Amino acid sequence: MLSLSRMNSENLKKLLVVFHSASGNTQKMTDAVIRGINKTGAKPQSWSAVTALQATPDDVLSANGIILLTPENFGYMSGAMKVFFDRSYYPCLEKTQGMPYALVIRAGNDGEGAKQSITRIVTGLAWREIAPPIISRGEFDDTILSECEDLGESFSAGLDAGIF
Repeated sequence: MLSLSRMNSENLKKLLVVFHSASGNTQKMTDAVIRGINKTGAKPQSWSAVTALQATPDDVLSANGIILLTPENFGYMSGAMKVFFDRSYYPCLEKTQGMPYALVIRAGNDGEGAKQSITRIVTGLAWREIAPPIISRGEFDDTILSECEDLGESFSAGLDAGIF
């Protein structure tokens, strides 16, 4: 199981990346998001990337922002992402309101079912969407990776600057 992080002793804002990948394409998108986070021109960012099956409510509670990446499975988010939300929803419900988030979906179909299911949950958590969801539809095309990298960079920079 992959769990990466770059932490600093300074009191920096923390960006959490929670992802699940079965085919490897969502992993490519996650790697691109992380490249973007790392190329931010702002001061070093504290971040961690944790698989949806390993992510805990404490990971969410210690974060100042979150990027969620999931494949679409049967017109829904991945089962691993659902398990993450099942574990985290109630412990985070009253404590993470206003948390900025972004969503990335790798969809074999249209991705709308995965988007709607996650949107319902984060609406209940009162998280704040900072960018429209990135949805890679149909045959995987590497050109989507630049959008993912841009998302990581802009989210990290915005968090660091206090915009989010």
